[in-house]
Amino acid sequence: MKLLFAARLLLAALILGAAFGATPSLAQQKGEPGRFDYYVLTLSWSPTYCEAMGERAEPAQCSRVRPFAFVVHGLWPQFTRGWPESCVNPAPYVPEPVLRDVLDIMPSRRLVLHEWRKHGTCSGLSATGYFDTVRRAYDKVTIPAPFHRLDDYRMVSPGEVEAAFRAANPGLAPDMMSVECDKRRLTEVRICMNRQLGFTSCPEVDRRACRATSVVMPPVRESGRGW
Repeated sequence: MKLLFAARLLLAALILGAAFGATPSLAQQKGEPGRFDYYVLTLSWSPTYCEAMGERAEPAQCSRVRPFAFVVHGLWPQFTRGWPESCVNPAPYVPEPVLRDVLDIMPSRRLVLHEWRKHGTCSGLSATGYFDTVRRAYDKVTIPAPFHRLDDYRMVSPGEVEAAFRAANPGLAPDMMSVECDKRRLTEVRICMNRQLGFTSCPEVDRRACRATSVVMPPVRESGRGW
């Protein structure tokens, strides 16, 4: 009887929460195109991806003559808490010229299509409009000069990387970004932007930042060079 009573109380609390706008996180995942609070521009350190994935890595990103450093992983619509995803199923077609035009900053056709299906459809924009916004967001961010290219492994602290991005991007504050890592390598830098692509506060993203004291950045891959 006690368990039944507790279950009824929980159900009542959920109903009341929904009535007053307290949407459960799982419900947020369903998403509605154009309904979000801000974007997260996610810049991936490409050498970490290539090293971590090994033979499973995307050849266009990891085996091309052109070496890649920071590339766009995605531009993600976010809620203040949680995020929408896969808002239109099936996702509209991405025109081939649009896909080709973004490969210089998102060097994987598979990644481009995945990001459109999972995140782009939640922007409320067409594929053309979304990837134009991805380009404009990327162009708003200055990559610090020390990270244009690395010729050897480099140990850094997340704070050092954050400070470099802040120095290169006036107006970017600590609570507007995060530096991400796996167990030992720097993986991504995430920068929060409003709908006008100005830097904006995002405490939830900042809270999920890498907590390691130091991480390694693998070098930029050269043509014909193994790891």
